[in-house]
Amino acid sequence: MKILLIGGTGTIGSVVANRLKDDYELVIVGHSSGQLQTDITDPNAIESLFKNVGNVDAVVVTSGSAPMKPIDELTNDDFLEGIKSKMMGQINVALTALDYLNEGGSITLTTGILSHDPIPQGSVLSTINNAVNGFVIGSYGEFLQHGIRINAVSPALVEDSAEALGEYFPGHTPAKMEHVVNGYEKSLGTYITGQIIDID
Repeated sequence: MKILLIGGTGTIGSVVANRLKDDYELVIVGHSSGQLQTDITDPNAIESLFKNVGNVDAVVVTSGSAPMKPIDELTNDDFLEGIKSKMMGQINVALTALDYLNEGGSITLTTGILSHDPIPQGSVLSTINNAVNGFVIGSYGEFLQHGIRINAVSPALVEDSAEALGEYFPGHTPAKMEHVVNGYEKSLGTYITGQIIDID
């Protein structure tokens, strides 16, 4: 199985890559590192990436960001930043993948616990995560008509980010990286589709 892993040099993506590297053919893509580079905020860059890589059996995205700010400091631009990166970045990857996934292929996106377990200063991320979840749920039937499955992995604060981000998540128990990676393996290796795979 040939897997395009976008965000494969980041906190979650690098652990996913390490788990999958012995059993699958991985193409690891980062923003400024990895085997290849791309900017998921640019649809043309996404298209160029797929043209370069060619057909694949699965696409996994662990890339995308959104700002964290108190709600009385949020601006339209803050929301647009999250929309452009974590929301439309991932959605555009999924839409472009339609033309490059082999029959029976799959797409796995990444959202997060803030979709249903909010924190102070997390309003943009809560909004974006719910939007990506909504895309997965709303589109999976049409993807299935093309022979493609689509899911999202939605982890809690991951243990590898707990030291840097834990102060933003009072009372949250970090998710073990092993359990987070299990979510991606579930999406890749089973026949589920249209699912939000929560990892607490």
